[in-house]
Amino acid sequence: MKLVRHGAKGRERPGILDAEGRVRDLSDHVADIAGETLLPESLARLSRLDLRALPLIEGIPQADLRLGPCVGQVGKFVAIGLNYADHAAETGAQIPTEPIIFNKWTSSISGPDDDVELPRGSTKTDWEVELGVVIGRGGKYIEAADALDHVAGYCVVNDISEREWQAERGGTWDKGKGFDTFGPIGPWLVTADEIADPGALALWLEVDGRRRQDGSTATMIFGVAEIVAYASRCMSLQPGDVITTGTPPGVGMGHKPPVYLRGGEVMRLGIAGLGTQTQRVVRG
Repeated sequence: MKLVRHGAKGRERPGILDAEGRVRDLSDHVADIAGETLLPESLARLSRLDLRALPLIEGIPQADLRLGPCVGQVGKFVAIGLNYADHAAETGAQIPTEPIIFNKWTSSISGPDDDVELPRGSTKTDWEVELGVVIGRGGKYIEAADALDHVAGYCVVNDISEREWQAERGGTWDKGKGFDTFGPIGPWLVTADEIADPGALALWLEVDGRRRQDGSTATMIFGVAEIVAYASRCMSLQPGDVITTGTPPGVGMGHKPPVYLRGGEVMRLGIAGLGTQTQRVVRG
């Protein structure tokens, strides 16, 4: 299933894509694509619905029908840093021996095609296409062998980062990662049963039509199961939590000289089987 949240900002309603790629409304069946809706038994119930009997929403998704963040009411937005060896190399960092965990504030979450707003005075805002993991069944101290059973599905994430605030202003990475609009997620949540191997997905990002990132989740240092298991040792995971799993090489700071967003650019990014995002960069 491809689950969506459609409508105006702050008033999104739950939906599902039908075989023709149109949105069918789920409001009579669930309150939101969030929380307990993402439990295995809830997803199984949704999978048995006759989509043709659901109300058809007017408009074409990502054209004249806005899609919001594919998960609502996110409790935790957890991120993994330097999880691709070739990305670590381009930034001059050592390859981590354990997952590097930081947070993106939930207030950074936005729709897949909403504008990205540069912070005032920003000089080093960067892009990062990433595979997002959405937790279904929660838990803590999850074994890696069982971890994928706790995943409701996957989505595209742009882990936008202001590098000066991330690395040069003291403190932790979180400051540079959590500005408003710095966490587009979607366009849809693809349930785990549709992704045969989350460790074999092509992902890419373009800025103004120029390919900047072109990679595969096959080169992740820590795979999805390892990440979920490790994170569950640091915190209890709950339905609807989002974990974004790191980015391949090609980020702006890795270019020589570095290339950063200045405003006016258009980013387009995607992951095989998970859809695409398009964002216009505007100044705050």
